[in-house]
Amino acid sequence: MSRLYRFSPKALIPLVILQGAAVVLFCSWYAQIDPFRLSQPKVHILLLSSWRSGSSFLGQVFSQHPSVFYLSEPTWHVWTKGWKSGLRAHRFAVRDLLWHIYHCDLSVMRSYLSEKHNVSSLFMWTQSRALCSPPACPLMATNHTQCLQRCDAQGLKKVEDTCHGHSHIVIKDVRFFELESLYPLLQDPNLDLRIVHLVRDPRAVMRSRENSAKALRRDNAIVLEHRKVPEANVQYEVMQEVCQSHMRINERAKLKPPPFLEGRYKMIRFEDVARNPLKEINNMYKFVGLKLNRKLEDWVYRVTHGKGQGTFKEAFQITSRNATEVSQAWRVTMQHSKVKHIQEVCRGAMSLLGYKTVHSKEEQRRLDDDLLVQRQFTWRLAKT
Repeated sequence: MSRLYRFSPKALIPLVILQGAAVVLFCSWYAQIDPFRLSQPKVHILLLSSWRSGSSFLGQVFSQHPSVFYLSEPTWHVWTKGWKSGLRAHRFAVRDLLWHIYHCDLSVMRSYLSEKHNVSSLFMWTQSRALCSPPACPLMATNHTQCLQRCDAQGLKKVEDTCHGHSHIVIKDVRFFELESLYPLLQDPNLDLRIVHLVRDPRAVMRSRENSAKALRRDNAIVLEHRKVPEANVQYEVMQEVCQSHMRINERAKLKPPPFLEGRYKMIRFEDVARNPLKEINNMYKFVGLKLNRKLEDWVYRVTHGKGQGTFKEAFQITSRNATEVSQAWRVTMQHSKVKHIQEVCRGAMSLLGYKTVHSKEEQRRLDDDLLVQRQFTWRLAKT
């Protein structure tokens, strides 16, 4: 006859304790590998600007932060693949590309890259500190060349893994000309999207565009919907589109914005950053939930207190320059006739964004005359 055993609850206590300890150890191990996937909600940031407006510098201000995964102009791939189409035709494709990247899904890039693609297939990938440092890279690359030589990898899995491992995902883009196409992203409950809108004095932008005209030729054609425009007028017509887009974006965000946009938009003028970089960057960081540390403060000081304005070869690079001198360069080098023309083209945007016009060559050259309208730009934190 088989013996009967009585069930004893006390006998299960050690097993329950061991099981609980195993769960705690597993969760602790998993959190060390990828803490942000497990517990921390992500913040998604769109640095929205236009060409030659200082967005590469401000992008690096984000990229240098250890909590940030940064990509520079991934929508370049959309425009390059469909270069025969115009601006309007690309609106939804560039929006969808951002949606996938904000979810750390790079599979969307297969539509724009060759079948055998590497990390180095991504446009301006070496501007991402996260992709040029461990664990994405076997070493901490200190410059563009070192990152290019040592941090490339086959496929984009490392990019996705690196993206998952950061709390803030920042994309810098210059190919959005209105906010409405971004509404689905702002309404997505799985995204916490903040828009940092960087603007710059159109006269300074025009001067910089003239120095980089060849590199911008294809983008110009797309902006102008491939209209036949006399060569002498191309830059002015593009600037008219750019200025009008800044007005549309700012007015949409400031004048009766939809509820899902409130607290998610902040406009920054490049000239304010040039004059007081630490103050403006600290305010921008607060807006997106980041903190400045001493290492970042030192980096900002170095790149904004260099000598001169940078060379032509450095037009698309981040080098140490005198930020104030860069922001004022147009007043010294630009022909007054061109200044008058761009003021006419962008008069509405200049008034809205706080830039004074000049009415003579002498007034243009008087660098002591402040052409910035001192305005208090306010923002409120997004509701969570």
